[in-house]
Amino acid sequence: MVYFPDEVIEHVFQYLNSHRDRNTLSLVCKNWYRIERFSRKSVFIGNCYSISPERVMERFPGLKSLTLKGKPHIADFNLVPRGWGGFVYPWIEALAKGKVGLEELRLKRMVVTDESLKLLSCSFTNFESLVLVSCEGFTTDGLAAIAANCRFLKHLDLQDNKVDDRRGQWLSCFPDCCTSLVTLNFASLLGAVNVGALEKLVARSPKLKSLKLNRAVPLDALKRILMQAPQLVDLGTGSLVNDPHAGVFTGLKNIILKCKSITKLSGLFAVVPRYLPAIYPICLNLTSLNLRYAAGIPSYDAINLINHCGKLQHLWVMDLIGDKGLEVVASTCKDLQELRVVFAYRIGGNAGVSEKGLVAISMGCPKLHSLLYCCRQMTNAALITLAKNSPNLICFKLRMSAVTKPDPYTMLPLDEGFGAIVQSCRQLKRLSLSGQLTDQIFLYIGMYCEQLEMLSIAYAGGSGLGMLYVLNGCQKLRKLEISDSSFGDLALLTDVGRYEKMQSLWVSSCNVSIGACKILAKMMPNLNVEIFNRNQQAVCSADDGQIVDRMYMYRTLVGKRKDSPEYVMTL
Repeated sequence: MVYFPDEVIEHVFQYLNSHRDRNTLSLVCKNWYRIERFSRKSVFIGNCYSISPERVMERFPGLKSLTLKGKPHIADFNLVPRGWGGFVYPWIEALAKGKVGLEELRLKRMVVTDESLKLLSCSFTNFESLVLVSCEGFTTDGLAAIAANCRFLKHLDLQDNKVDDRRGQWLSCFPDCCTSLVTLNFASLLGAVNVGALEKLVARSPKLKSLKLNRAVPLDALKRILMQAPQLVDLGTGSLVNDPHAGVFTGLKNIILKCKSITKLSGLFAVVPRYLPAIYPICLNLTSLNLRYAAGIPSYDAINLINHCGKLQHLWVMDLIGDKGLEVVASTCKDLQELRVVFAYRIGGNAGVSEKGLVAISMGCPKLHSLLYCCRQMTNAALITLAKNSPNLICFKLRMSAVTKPDPYTMLPLDEGFGAIVQSCRQLKRLSLSGQLTDQIFLYIGMYCEQLEMLSIAYAGGSGLGMLYVLNGCQKLRKLEISDSSFGDLALLTDVGRYEKMQSLWVSSCNVSIGACKILAKMMPNLNVEIFNRNQQAVCSADDGQIVDRMYMYRTLVGKRKDSPEYVMTL
């Protein structure tokens, strides 16, 4: 056998970006384990309670980039009560005490306080990148500390966060010497913005490539910003409405013409429709368009905007676009790879998309590999058509306004349609089901979804044993979410050893009892089994036969967490 020097192996490891690949290689031999340990700079932790920061630092002493996730994915649907946990402060404190040379921190669904941001800003001299996704607990005071103290900051990316904007002056805290910004995203902030400070910051940031503004940035400021940053690639506009103090809308089209590098567009929070033609010139080069928050744009104008975007690969729209709008997408965007159609807030009415739009997309977008489709109804025939036309789907999520609806024409469950999806799309990794379902679909999933890693199910019928097909068949399943279904004690406790391979299991409003949860926790000491109620009342543990409201089970190496609120019982 030929043995390569350690320097060669370490050089090879540098080309491996997948955390799983590196983990696998570290198991080959002790020498590779040692090389991987000291060469790993980036670490991903899918659950902040699965391991302690001390063990992470001991395992990877050269850590520079850390990604942490807190609350489970189901928190995006407001199913996790406030105060449940997911605090980042203990991690930052431990990393600071361990004198880690942290340069990048990415957080998702975590509680981030101003104190944690201030400690972060003062503890890591070479800190460059902060990405917060769906986080809460902080204000612009914390952001001000990041701006003032992180002198080498390149990326500040705030996505879908709940932020208390107290003064709106945090942008003025960036020092004049800060010229390194590459990414600045504060689209989710609701408060006022110091426009003057923003313009000065953009003017002295020649490397700025991604800029996403919030709705408080007016049209006249957007024009001045674009004049100073023609190098932008990713633009999130503020509000395209006329400012009475800025004069009549003029010149935006001429400025847009100079921004030839923009390939990603989002924002458009409030738009006067007659201003939209001014941005058509950049639409010709767009590969990504996000109209998630563009509720003020009439569907006709949104469709016309999309009709100018023939190179789109990623599109996010609201269902207000209708089936006709999706037909335009299908005829225009032949290179589309990812499509998200989400529900818009409305009162009454049957507007939205249906199976017709899905069929059009499947026939017109052959390169599609990721689809989130929120609709009012679905048919087996449409799902079968999607399966035939889009065999390369990796992610498919279907959500209906009435989650237990059958096929509206045959009144049959949607088992055969989803069955066609899982049989044809053999590379599916993420699947979310909605509609009337029986045990048959779970048999299909267990038989054909060999690559499935995440499965979300709501309002599934059947005997409750159907999930055994999934748990026994999907060997790569890591995350399972079951809500409002007949999943019960027998399904939970049959072959509990399979949970060793999974990252987490979420169960809400099913038929799982407290007694079964206790048995599971006793049989699997490496799992944390938490039970709690949606109303945050203490769980009554006297009656083992009581049905739990919500149960969250996850794998851990450090035992029970120490920050559980009173209403959470960890078994």
